[in-house]
Parts: sequence; C-alpha cells; structure tokens
Amino acid sequence: MSFVDSLLYFFSAYILNFLVWIIIIGVVMSWLINFNVINTHNQFVSTIYRITNAITDPLVRPIRRFVPPIGGIDFSALILLFGIYFLQVVIIPALARAF
Repeated sequence: MSFVDSLLYFFSAYILNFLVWIIIIGVVMSWLINFNVINTHNQFVSTIYRITNAITDPLVRPIRRFVPPIGGIDFSALILLFGIYFLQVVIIPALARAF
C-alpha cells in the first residue's frame, strides 16, 4: 500500500466517522425537539439542527423513498448508519487490499 493509498484510506475513514457523528447528533436533536426538551427558538439549537439537516437530508432522502416511516418511526437514519458501517468494514478494506 502506497502513501497515497493509506492517506486516502485514512481520510475516508475520518470523513465517514465524522458523518456517523453528525447523523447521531441530528437524530438525538430531532428527538429532543419533538419531546420539547430543547427549543428551536434558541438560535444555537436552530443553527446546529439546520447544519445537521443540511448534511444528512441529501443522504437520507433517497432511503425515505423506499422505506417510509413505520408506525411514525423513521428508520432511514439507522439504515444509513448500517450502510456506512458496511462501507467501512467491507468495501474500503477490500478496495485497500485490491490495490
């Protein structure tokens, strides 16, 4: 594995881990907002929530087309997390071994 390959592997793992944390933060914030624990009238909360939605909505929207909310619960973020985990554990190491 060359230096460039290991650098790409490191940054892809870093970006995917960052994305996982953004998804988790967005899900927890949506729960807290829906149960009136935090309020979107707070400018800081509103900004963080808009940022997490701007990052995750383009990724979750195609999943929502195929998996609608079941019983009022949206599983699209969970499916996205499983997809990222599969990408980290199976796809990226296989690509690293292939080159």
